[in-house]
Amino acid sequence: MNDHHPGQSPLPTGPAPTAEAAPTDPVPTHSSGGGRWRWLLTCAVIAVVVFGGGYWYFQRPPGAGTAPAAAAAMPAPQVTVAKPLKQQIMEWDEFTGQFQAVESVEIRARVSGYLDKIGFQDGQLVKEGDLLFVIDPRPFQITLKSAQSALTSANARLALSKQELERAQTLRKSDFTSQSTLDQRQQEMLSAAADAQVAQSAINAAQLNLDFTQITAPVSGRISEHEVSIGNLVMGGDNSSTTLLTTIVSLDPIRLVFDMPESAFLAYQRRTAEGKLLSTRASGVEVQGHLMDEKDWSLKGTLDFVDNQVNRSSGTIRARALFPNPGLLITPGQFGRVRIPGSEAYQAILIPDSAIVSDQSQKIVMTVAADGTVTPKPIRPGPTYQGLRIVRSGLTGDETIIIDGLLRARAGGKVAAQPGTFALKPDVEN
Repeated sequence: MNDHHPGQSPLPTGPAPTAEAAPTDPVPTHSSGGGRWRWLLTCAVIAVVVFGGGYWYFQRPPGAGTAPAAAAAMPAPQVTVAKPLKQQIMEWDEFTGQFQAVESVEIRARVSGYLDKIGFQDGQLVKEGDLLFVIDPRPFQITLKSAQSALTSANARLALSKQELERAQTLRKSDFTSQSTLDQRQQEMLSAAADAQVAQSAINAAQLNLDFTQITAPVSGRISEHEVSIGNLVMGGDNSSTTLLTTIVSLDPIRLVFDMPESAFLAYQRRTAEGKLLSTRASGVEVQGHLMDEKDWSLKGTLDFVDNQVNRSSGTIRARALFPNPGLLITPGQFGRVRIPGSEAYQAILIPDSAIVSDQSQKIVMTVAADGTVTPKPIRPGPTYQGLRIVRSGLTGDETIIIDGLLRARAGGKVAAQPGTFALKPDVEN
């Protein structure tokens, strides 16, 4: 029997536990629990340092902590600057045209016959009056001699009729002949005189046709190739079936024909009405031109024709300039460029195209203040003039602008300005 004391738990009455029933997890000791807590504390401290440093790095103000180093490593970029050029200029409007001969002649025969001679080399220069072709003259010589014989016969009849008339007049005074006989003699004399005139006209026609067998150059210029060889029948006359023998074009002076847009022509008309420009229809309007392989405006001429109406299909009006061609360098059919005054002389502001940048729909230039601060300025550019761009508005001409190094400049930033220069390129195509 078990003793039971008050306040004590009753002892178990079952059998004592054996070694196989003992717990499998060991009870942590004091030394193993302290190492685990130290390891956890170390990891927590490292995490706080890493994440705290990263947060401070990304959330710091721009330049905080590195401004002195960045300032020392990034000096102000260097750019080249200059002031806009102020120049008294006159604007020009340019057009493309084609050269044409002032005189162009198709050589055709005026009488029919066989070609007997060619008096030139294909493509050579000829002068007015030079012999070009000869048509066999023998048929026309025969016709001329026949007409001359007819004239001789007519003159003989006329002389006889005059003698008979004089005799009849004498007899009539003595009343030895009738009035009707006298009248008849008068009519015979008049008829013989008419026959003589007809014979003379036939001689003139025969002589003219004989002269037409020798075809001469009507103008001076360069001749083309011959279209008909010797021995071929040439058809002459005044109809469309006449034979084309060759062509001649004059070379000096020469014309440049071009088409002017209606808008440009209207602008000229308005400036003319305002008294700012000489009328395009006035004689002596000076123009300049050059060939397609040239850059300098080497040709100096005058505007000599503007058409009387605008082409309804193209919206252009035809104009013509006359240029001297003493060296015969220009050939009809070549293309060229011409420019005519587009404005009166005025004070313009000019800058190089390298100083202009595009900002969406507007053009700007970068100006530099005395302390190196960059400020953008919108401008309205115009056409080019001798290699520089005309500024319609936006600049006064007293600014300092960047002409080189624009990619290194930023609005509101600082730059190190180096002085530079630019100039016009005289007589160079715009």
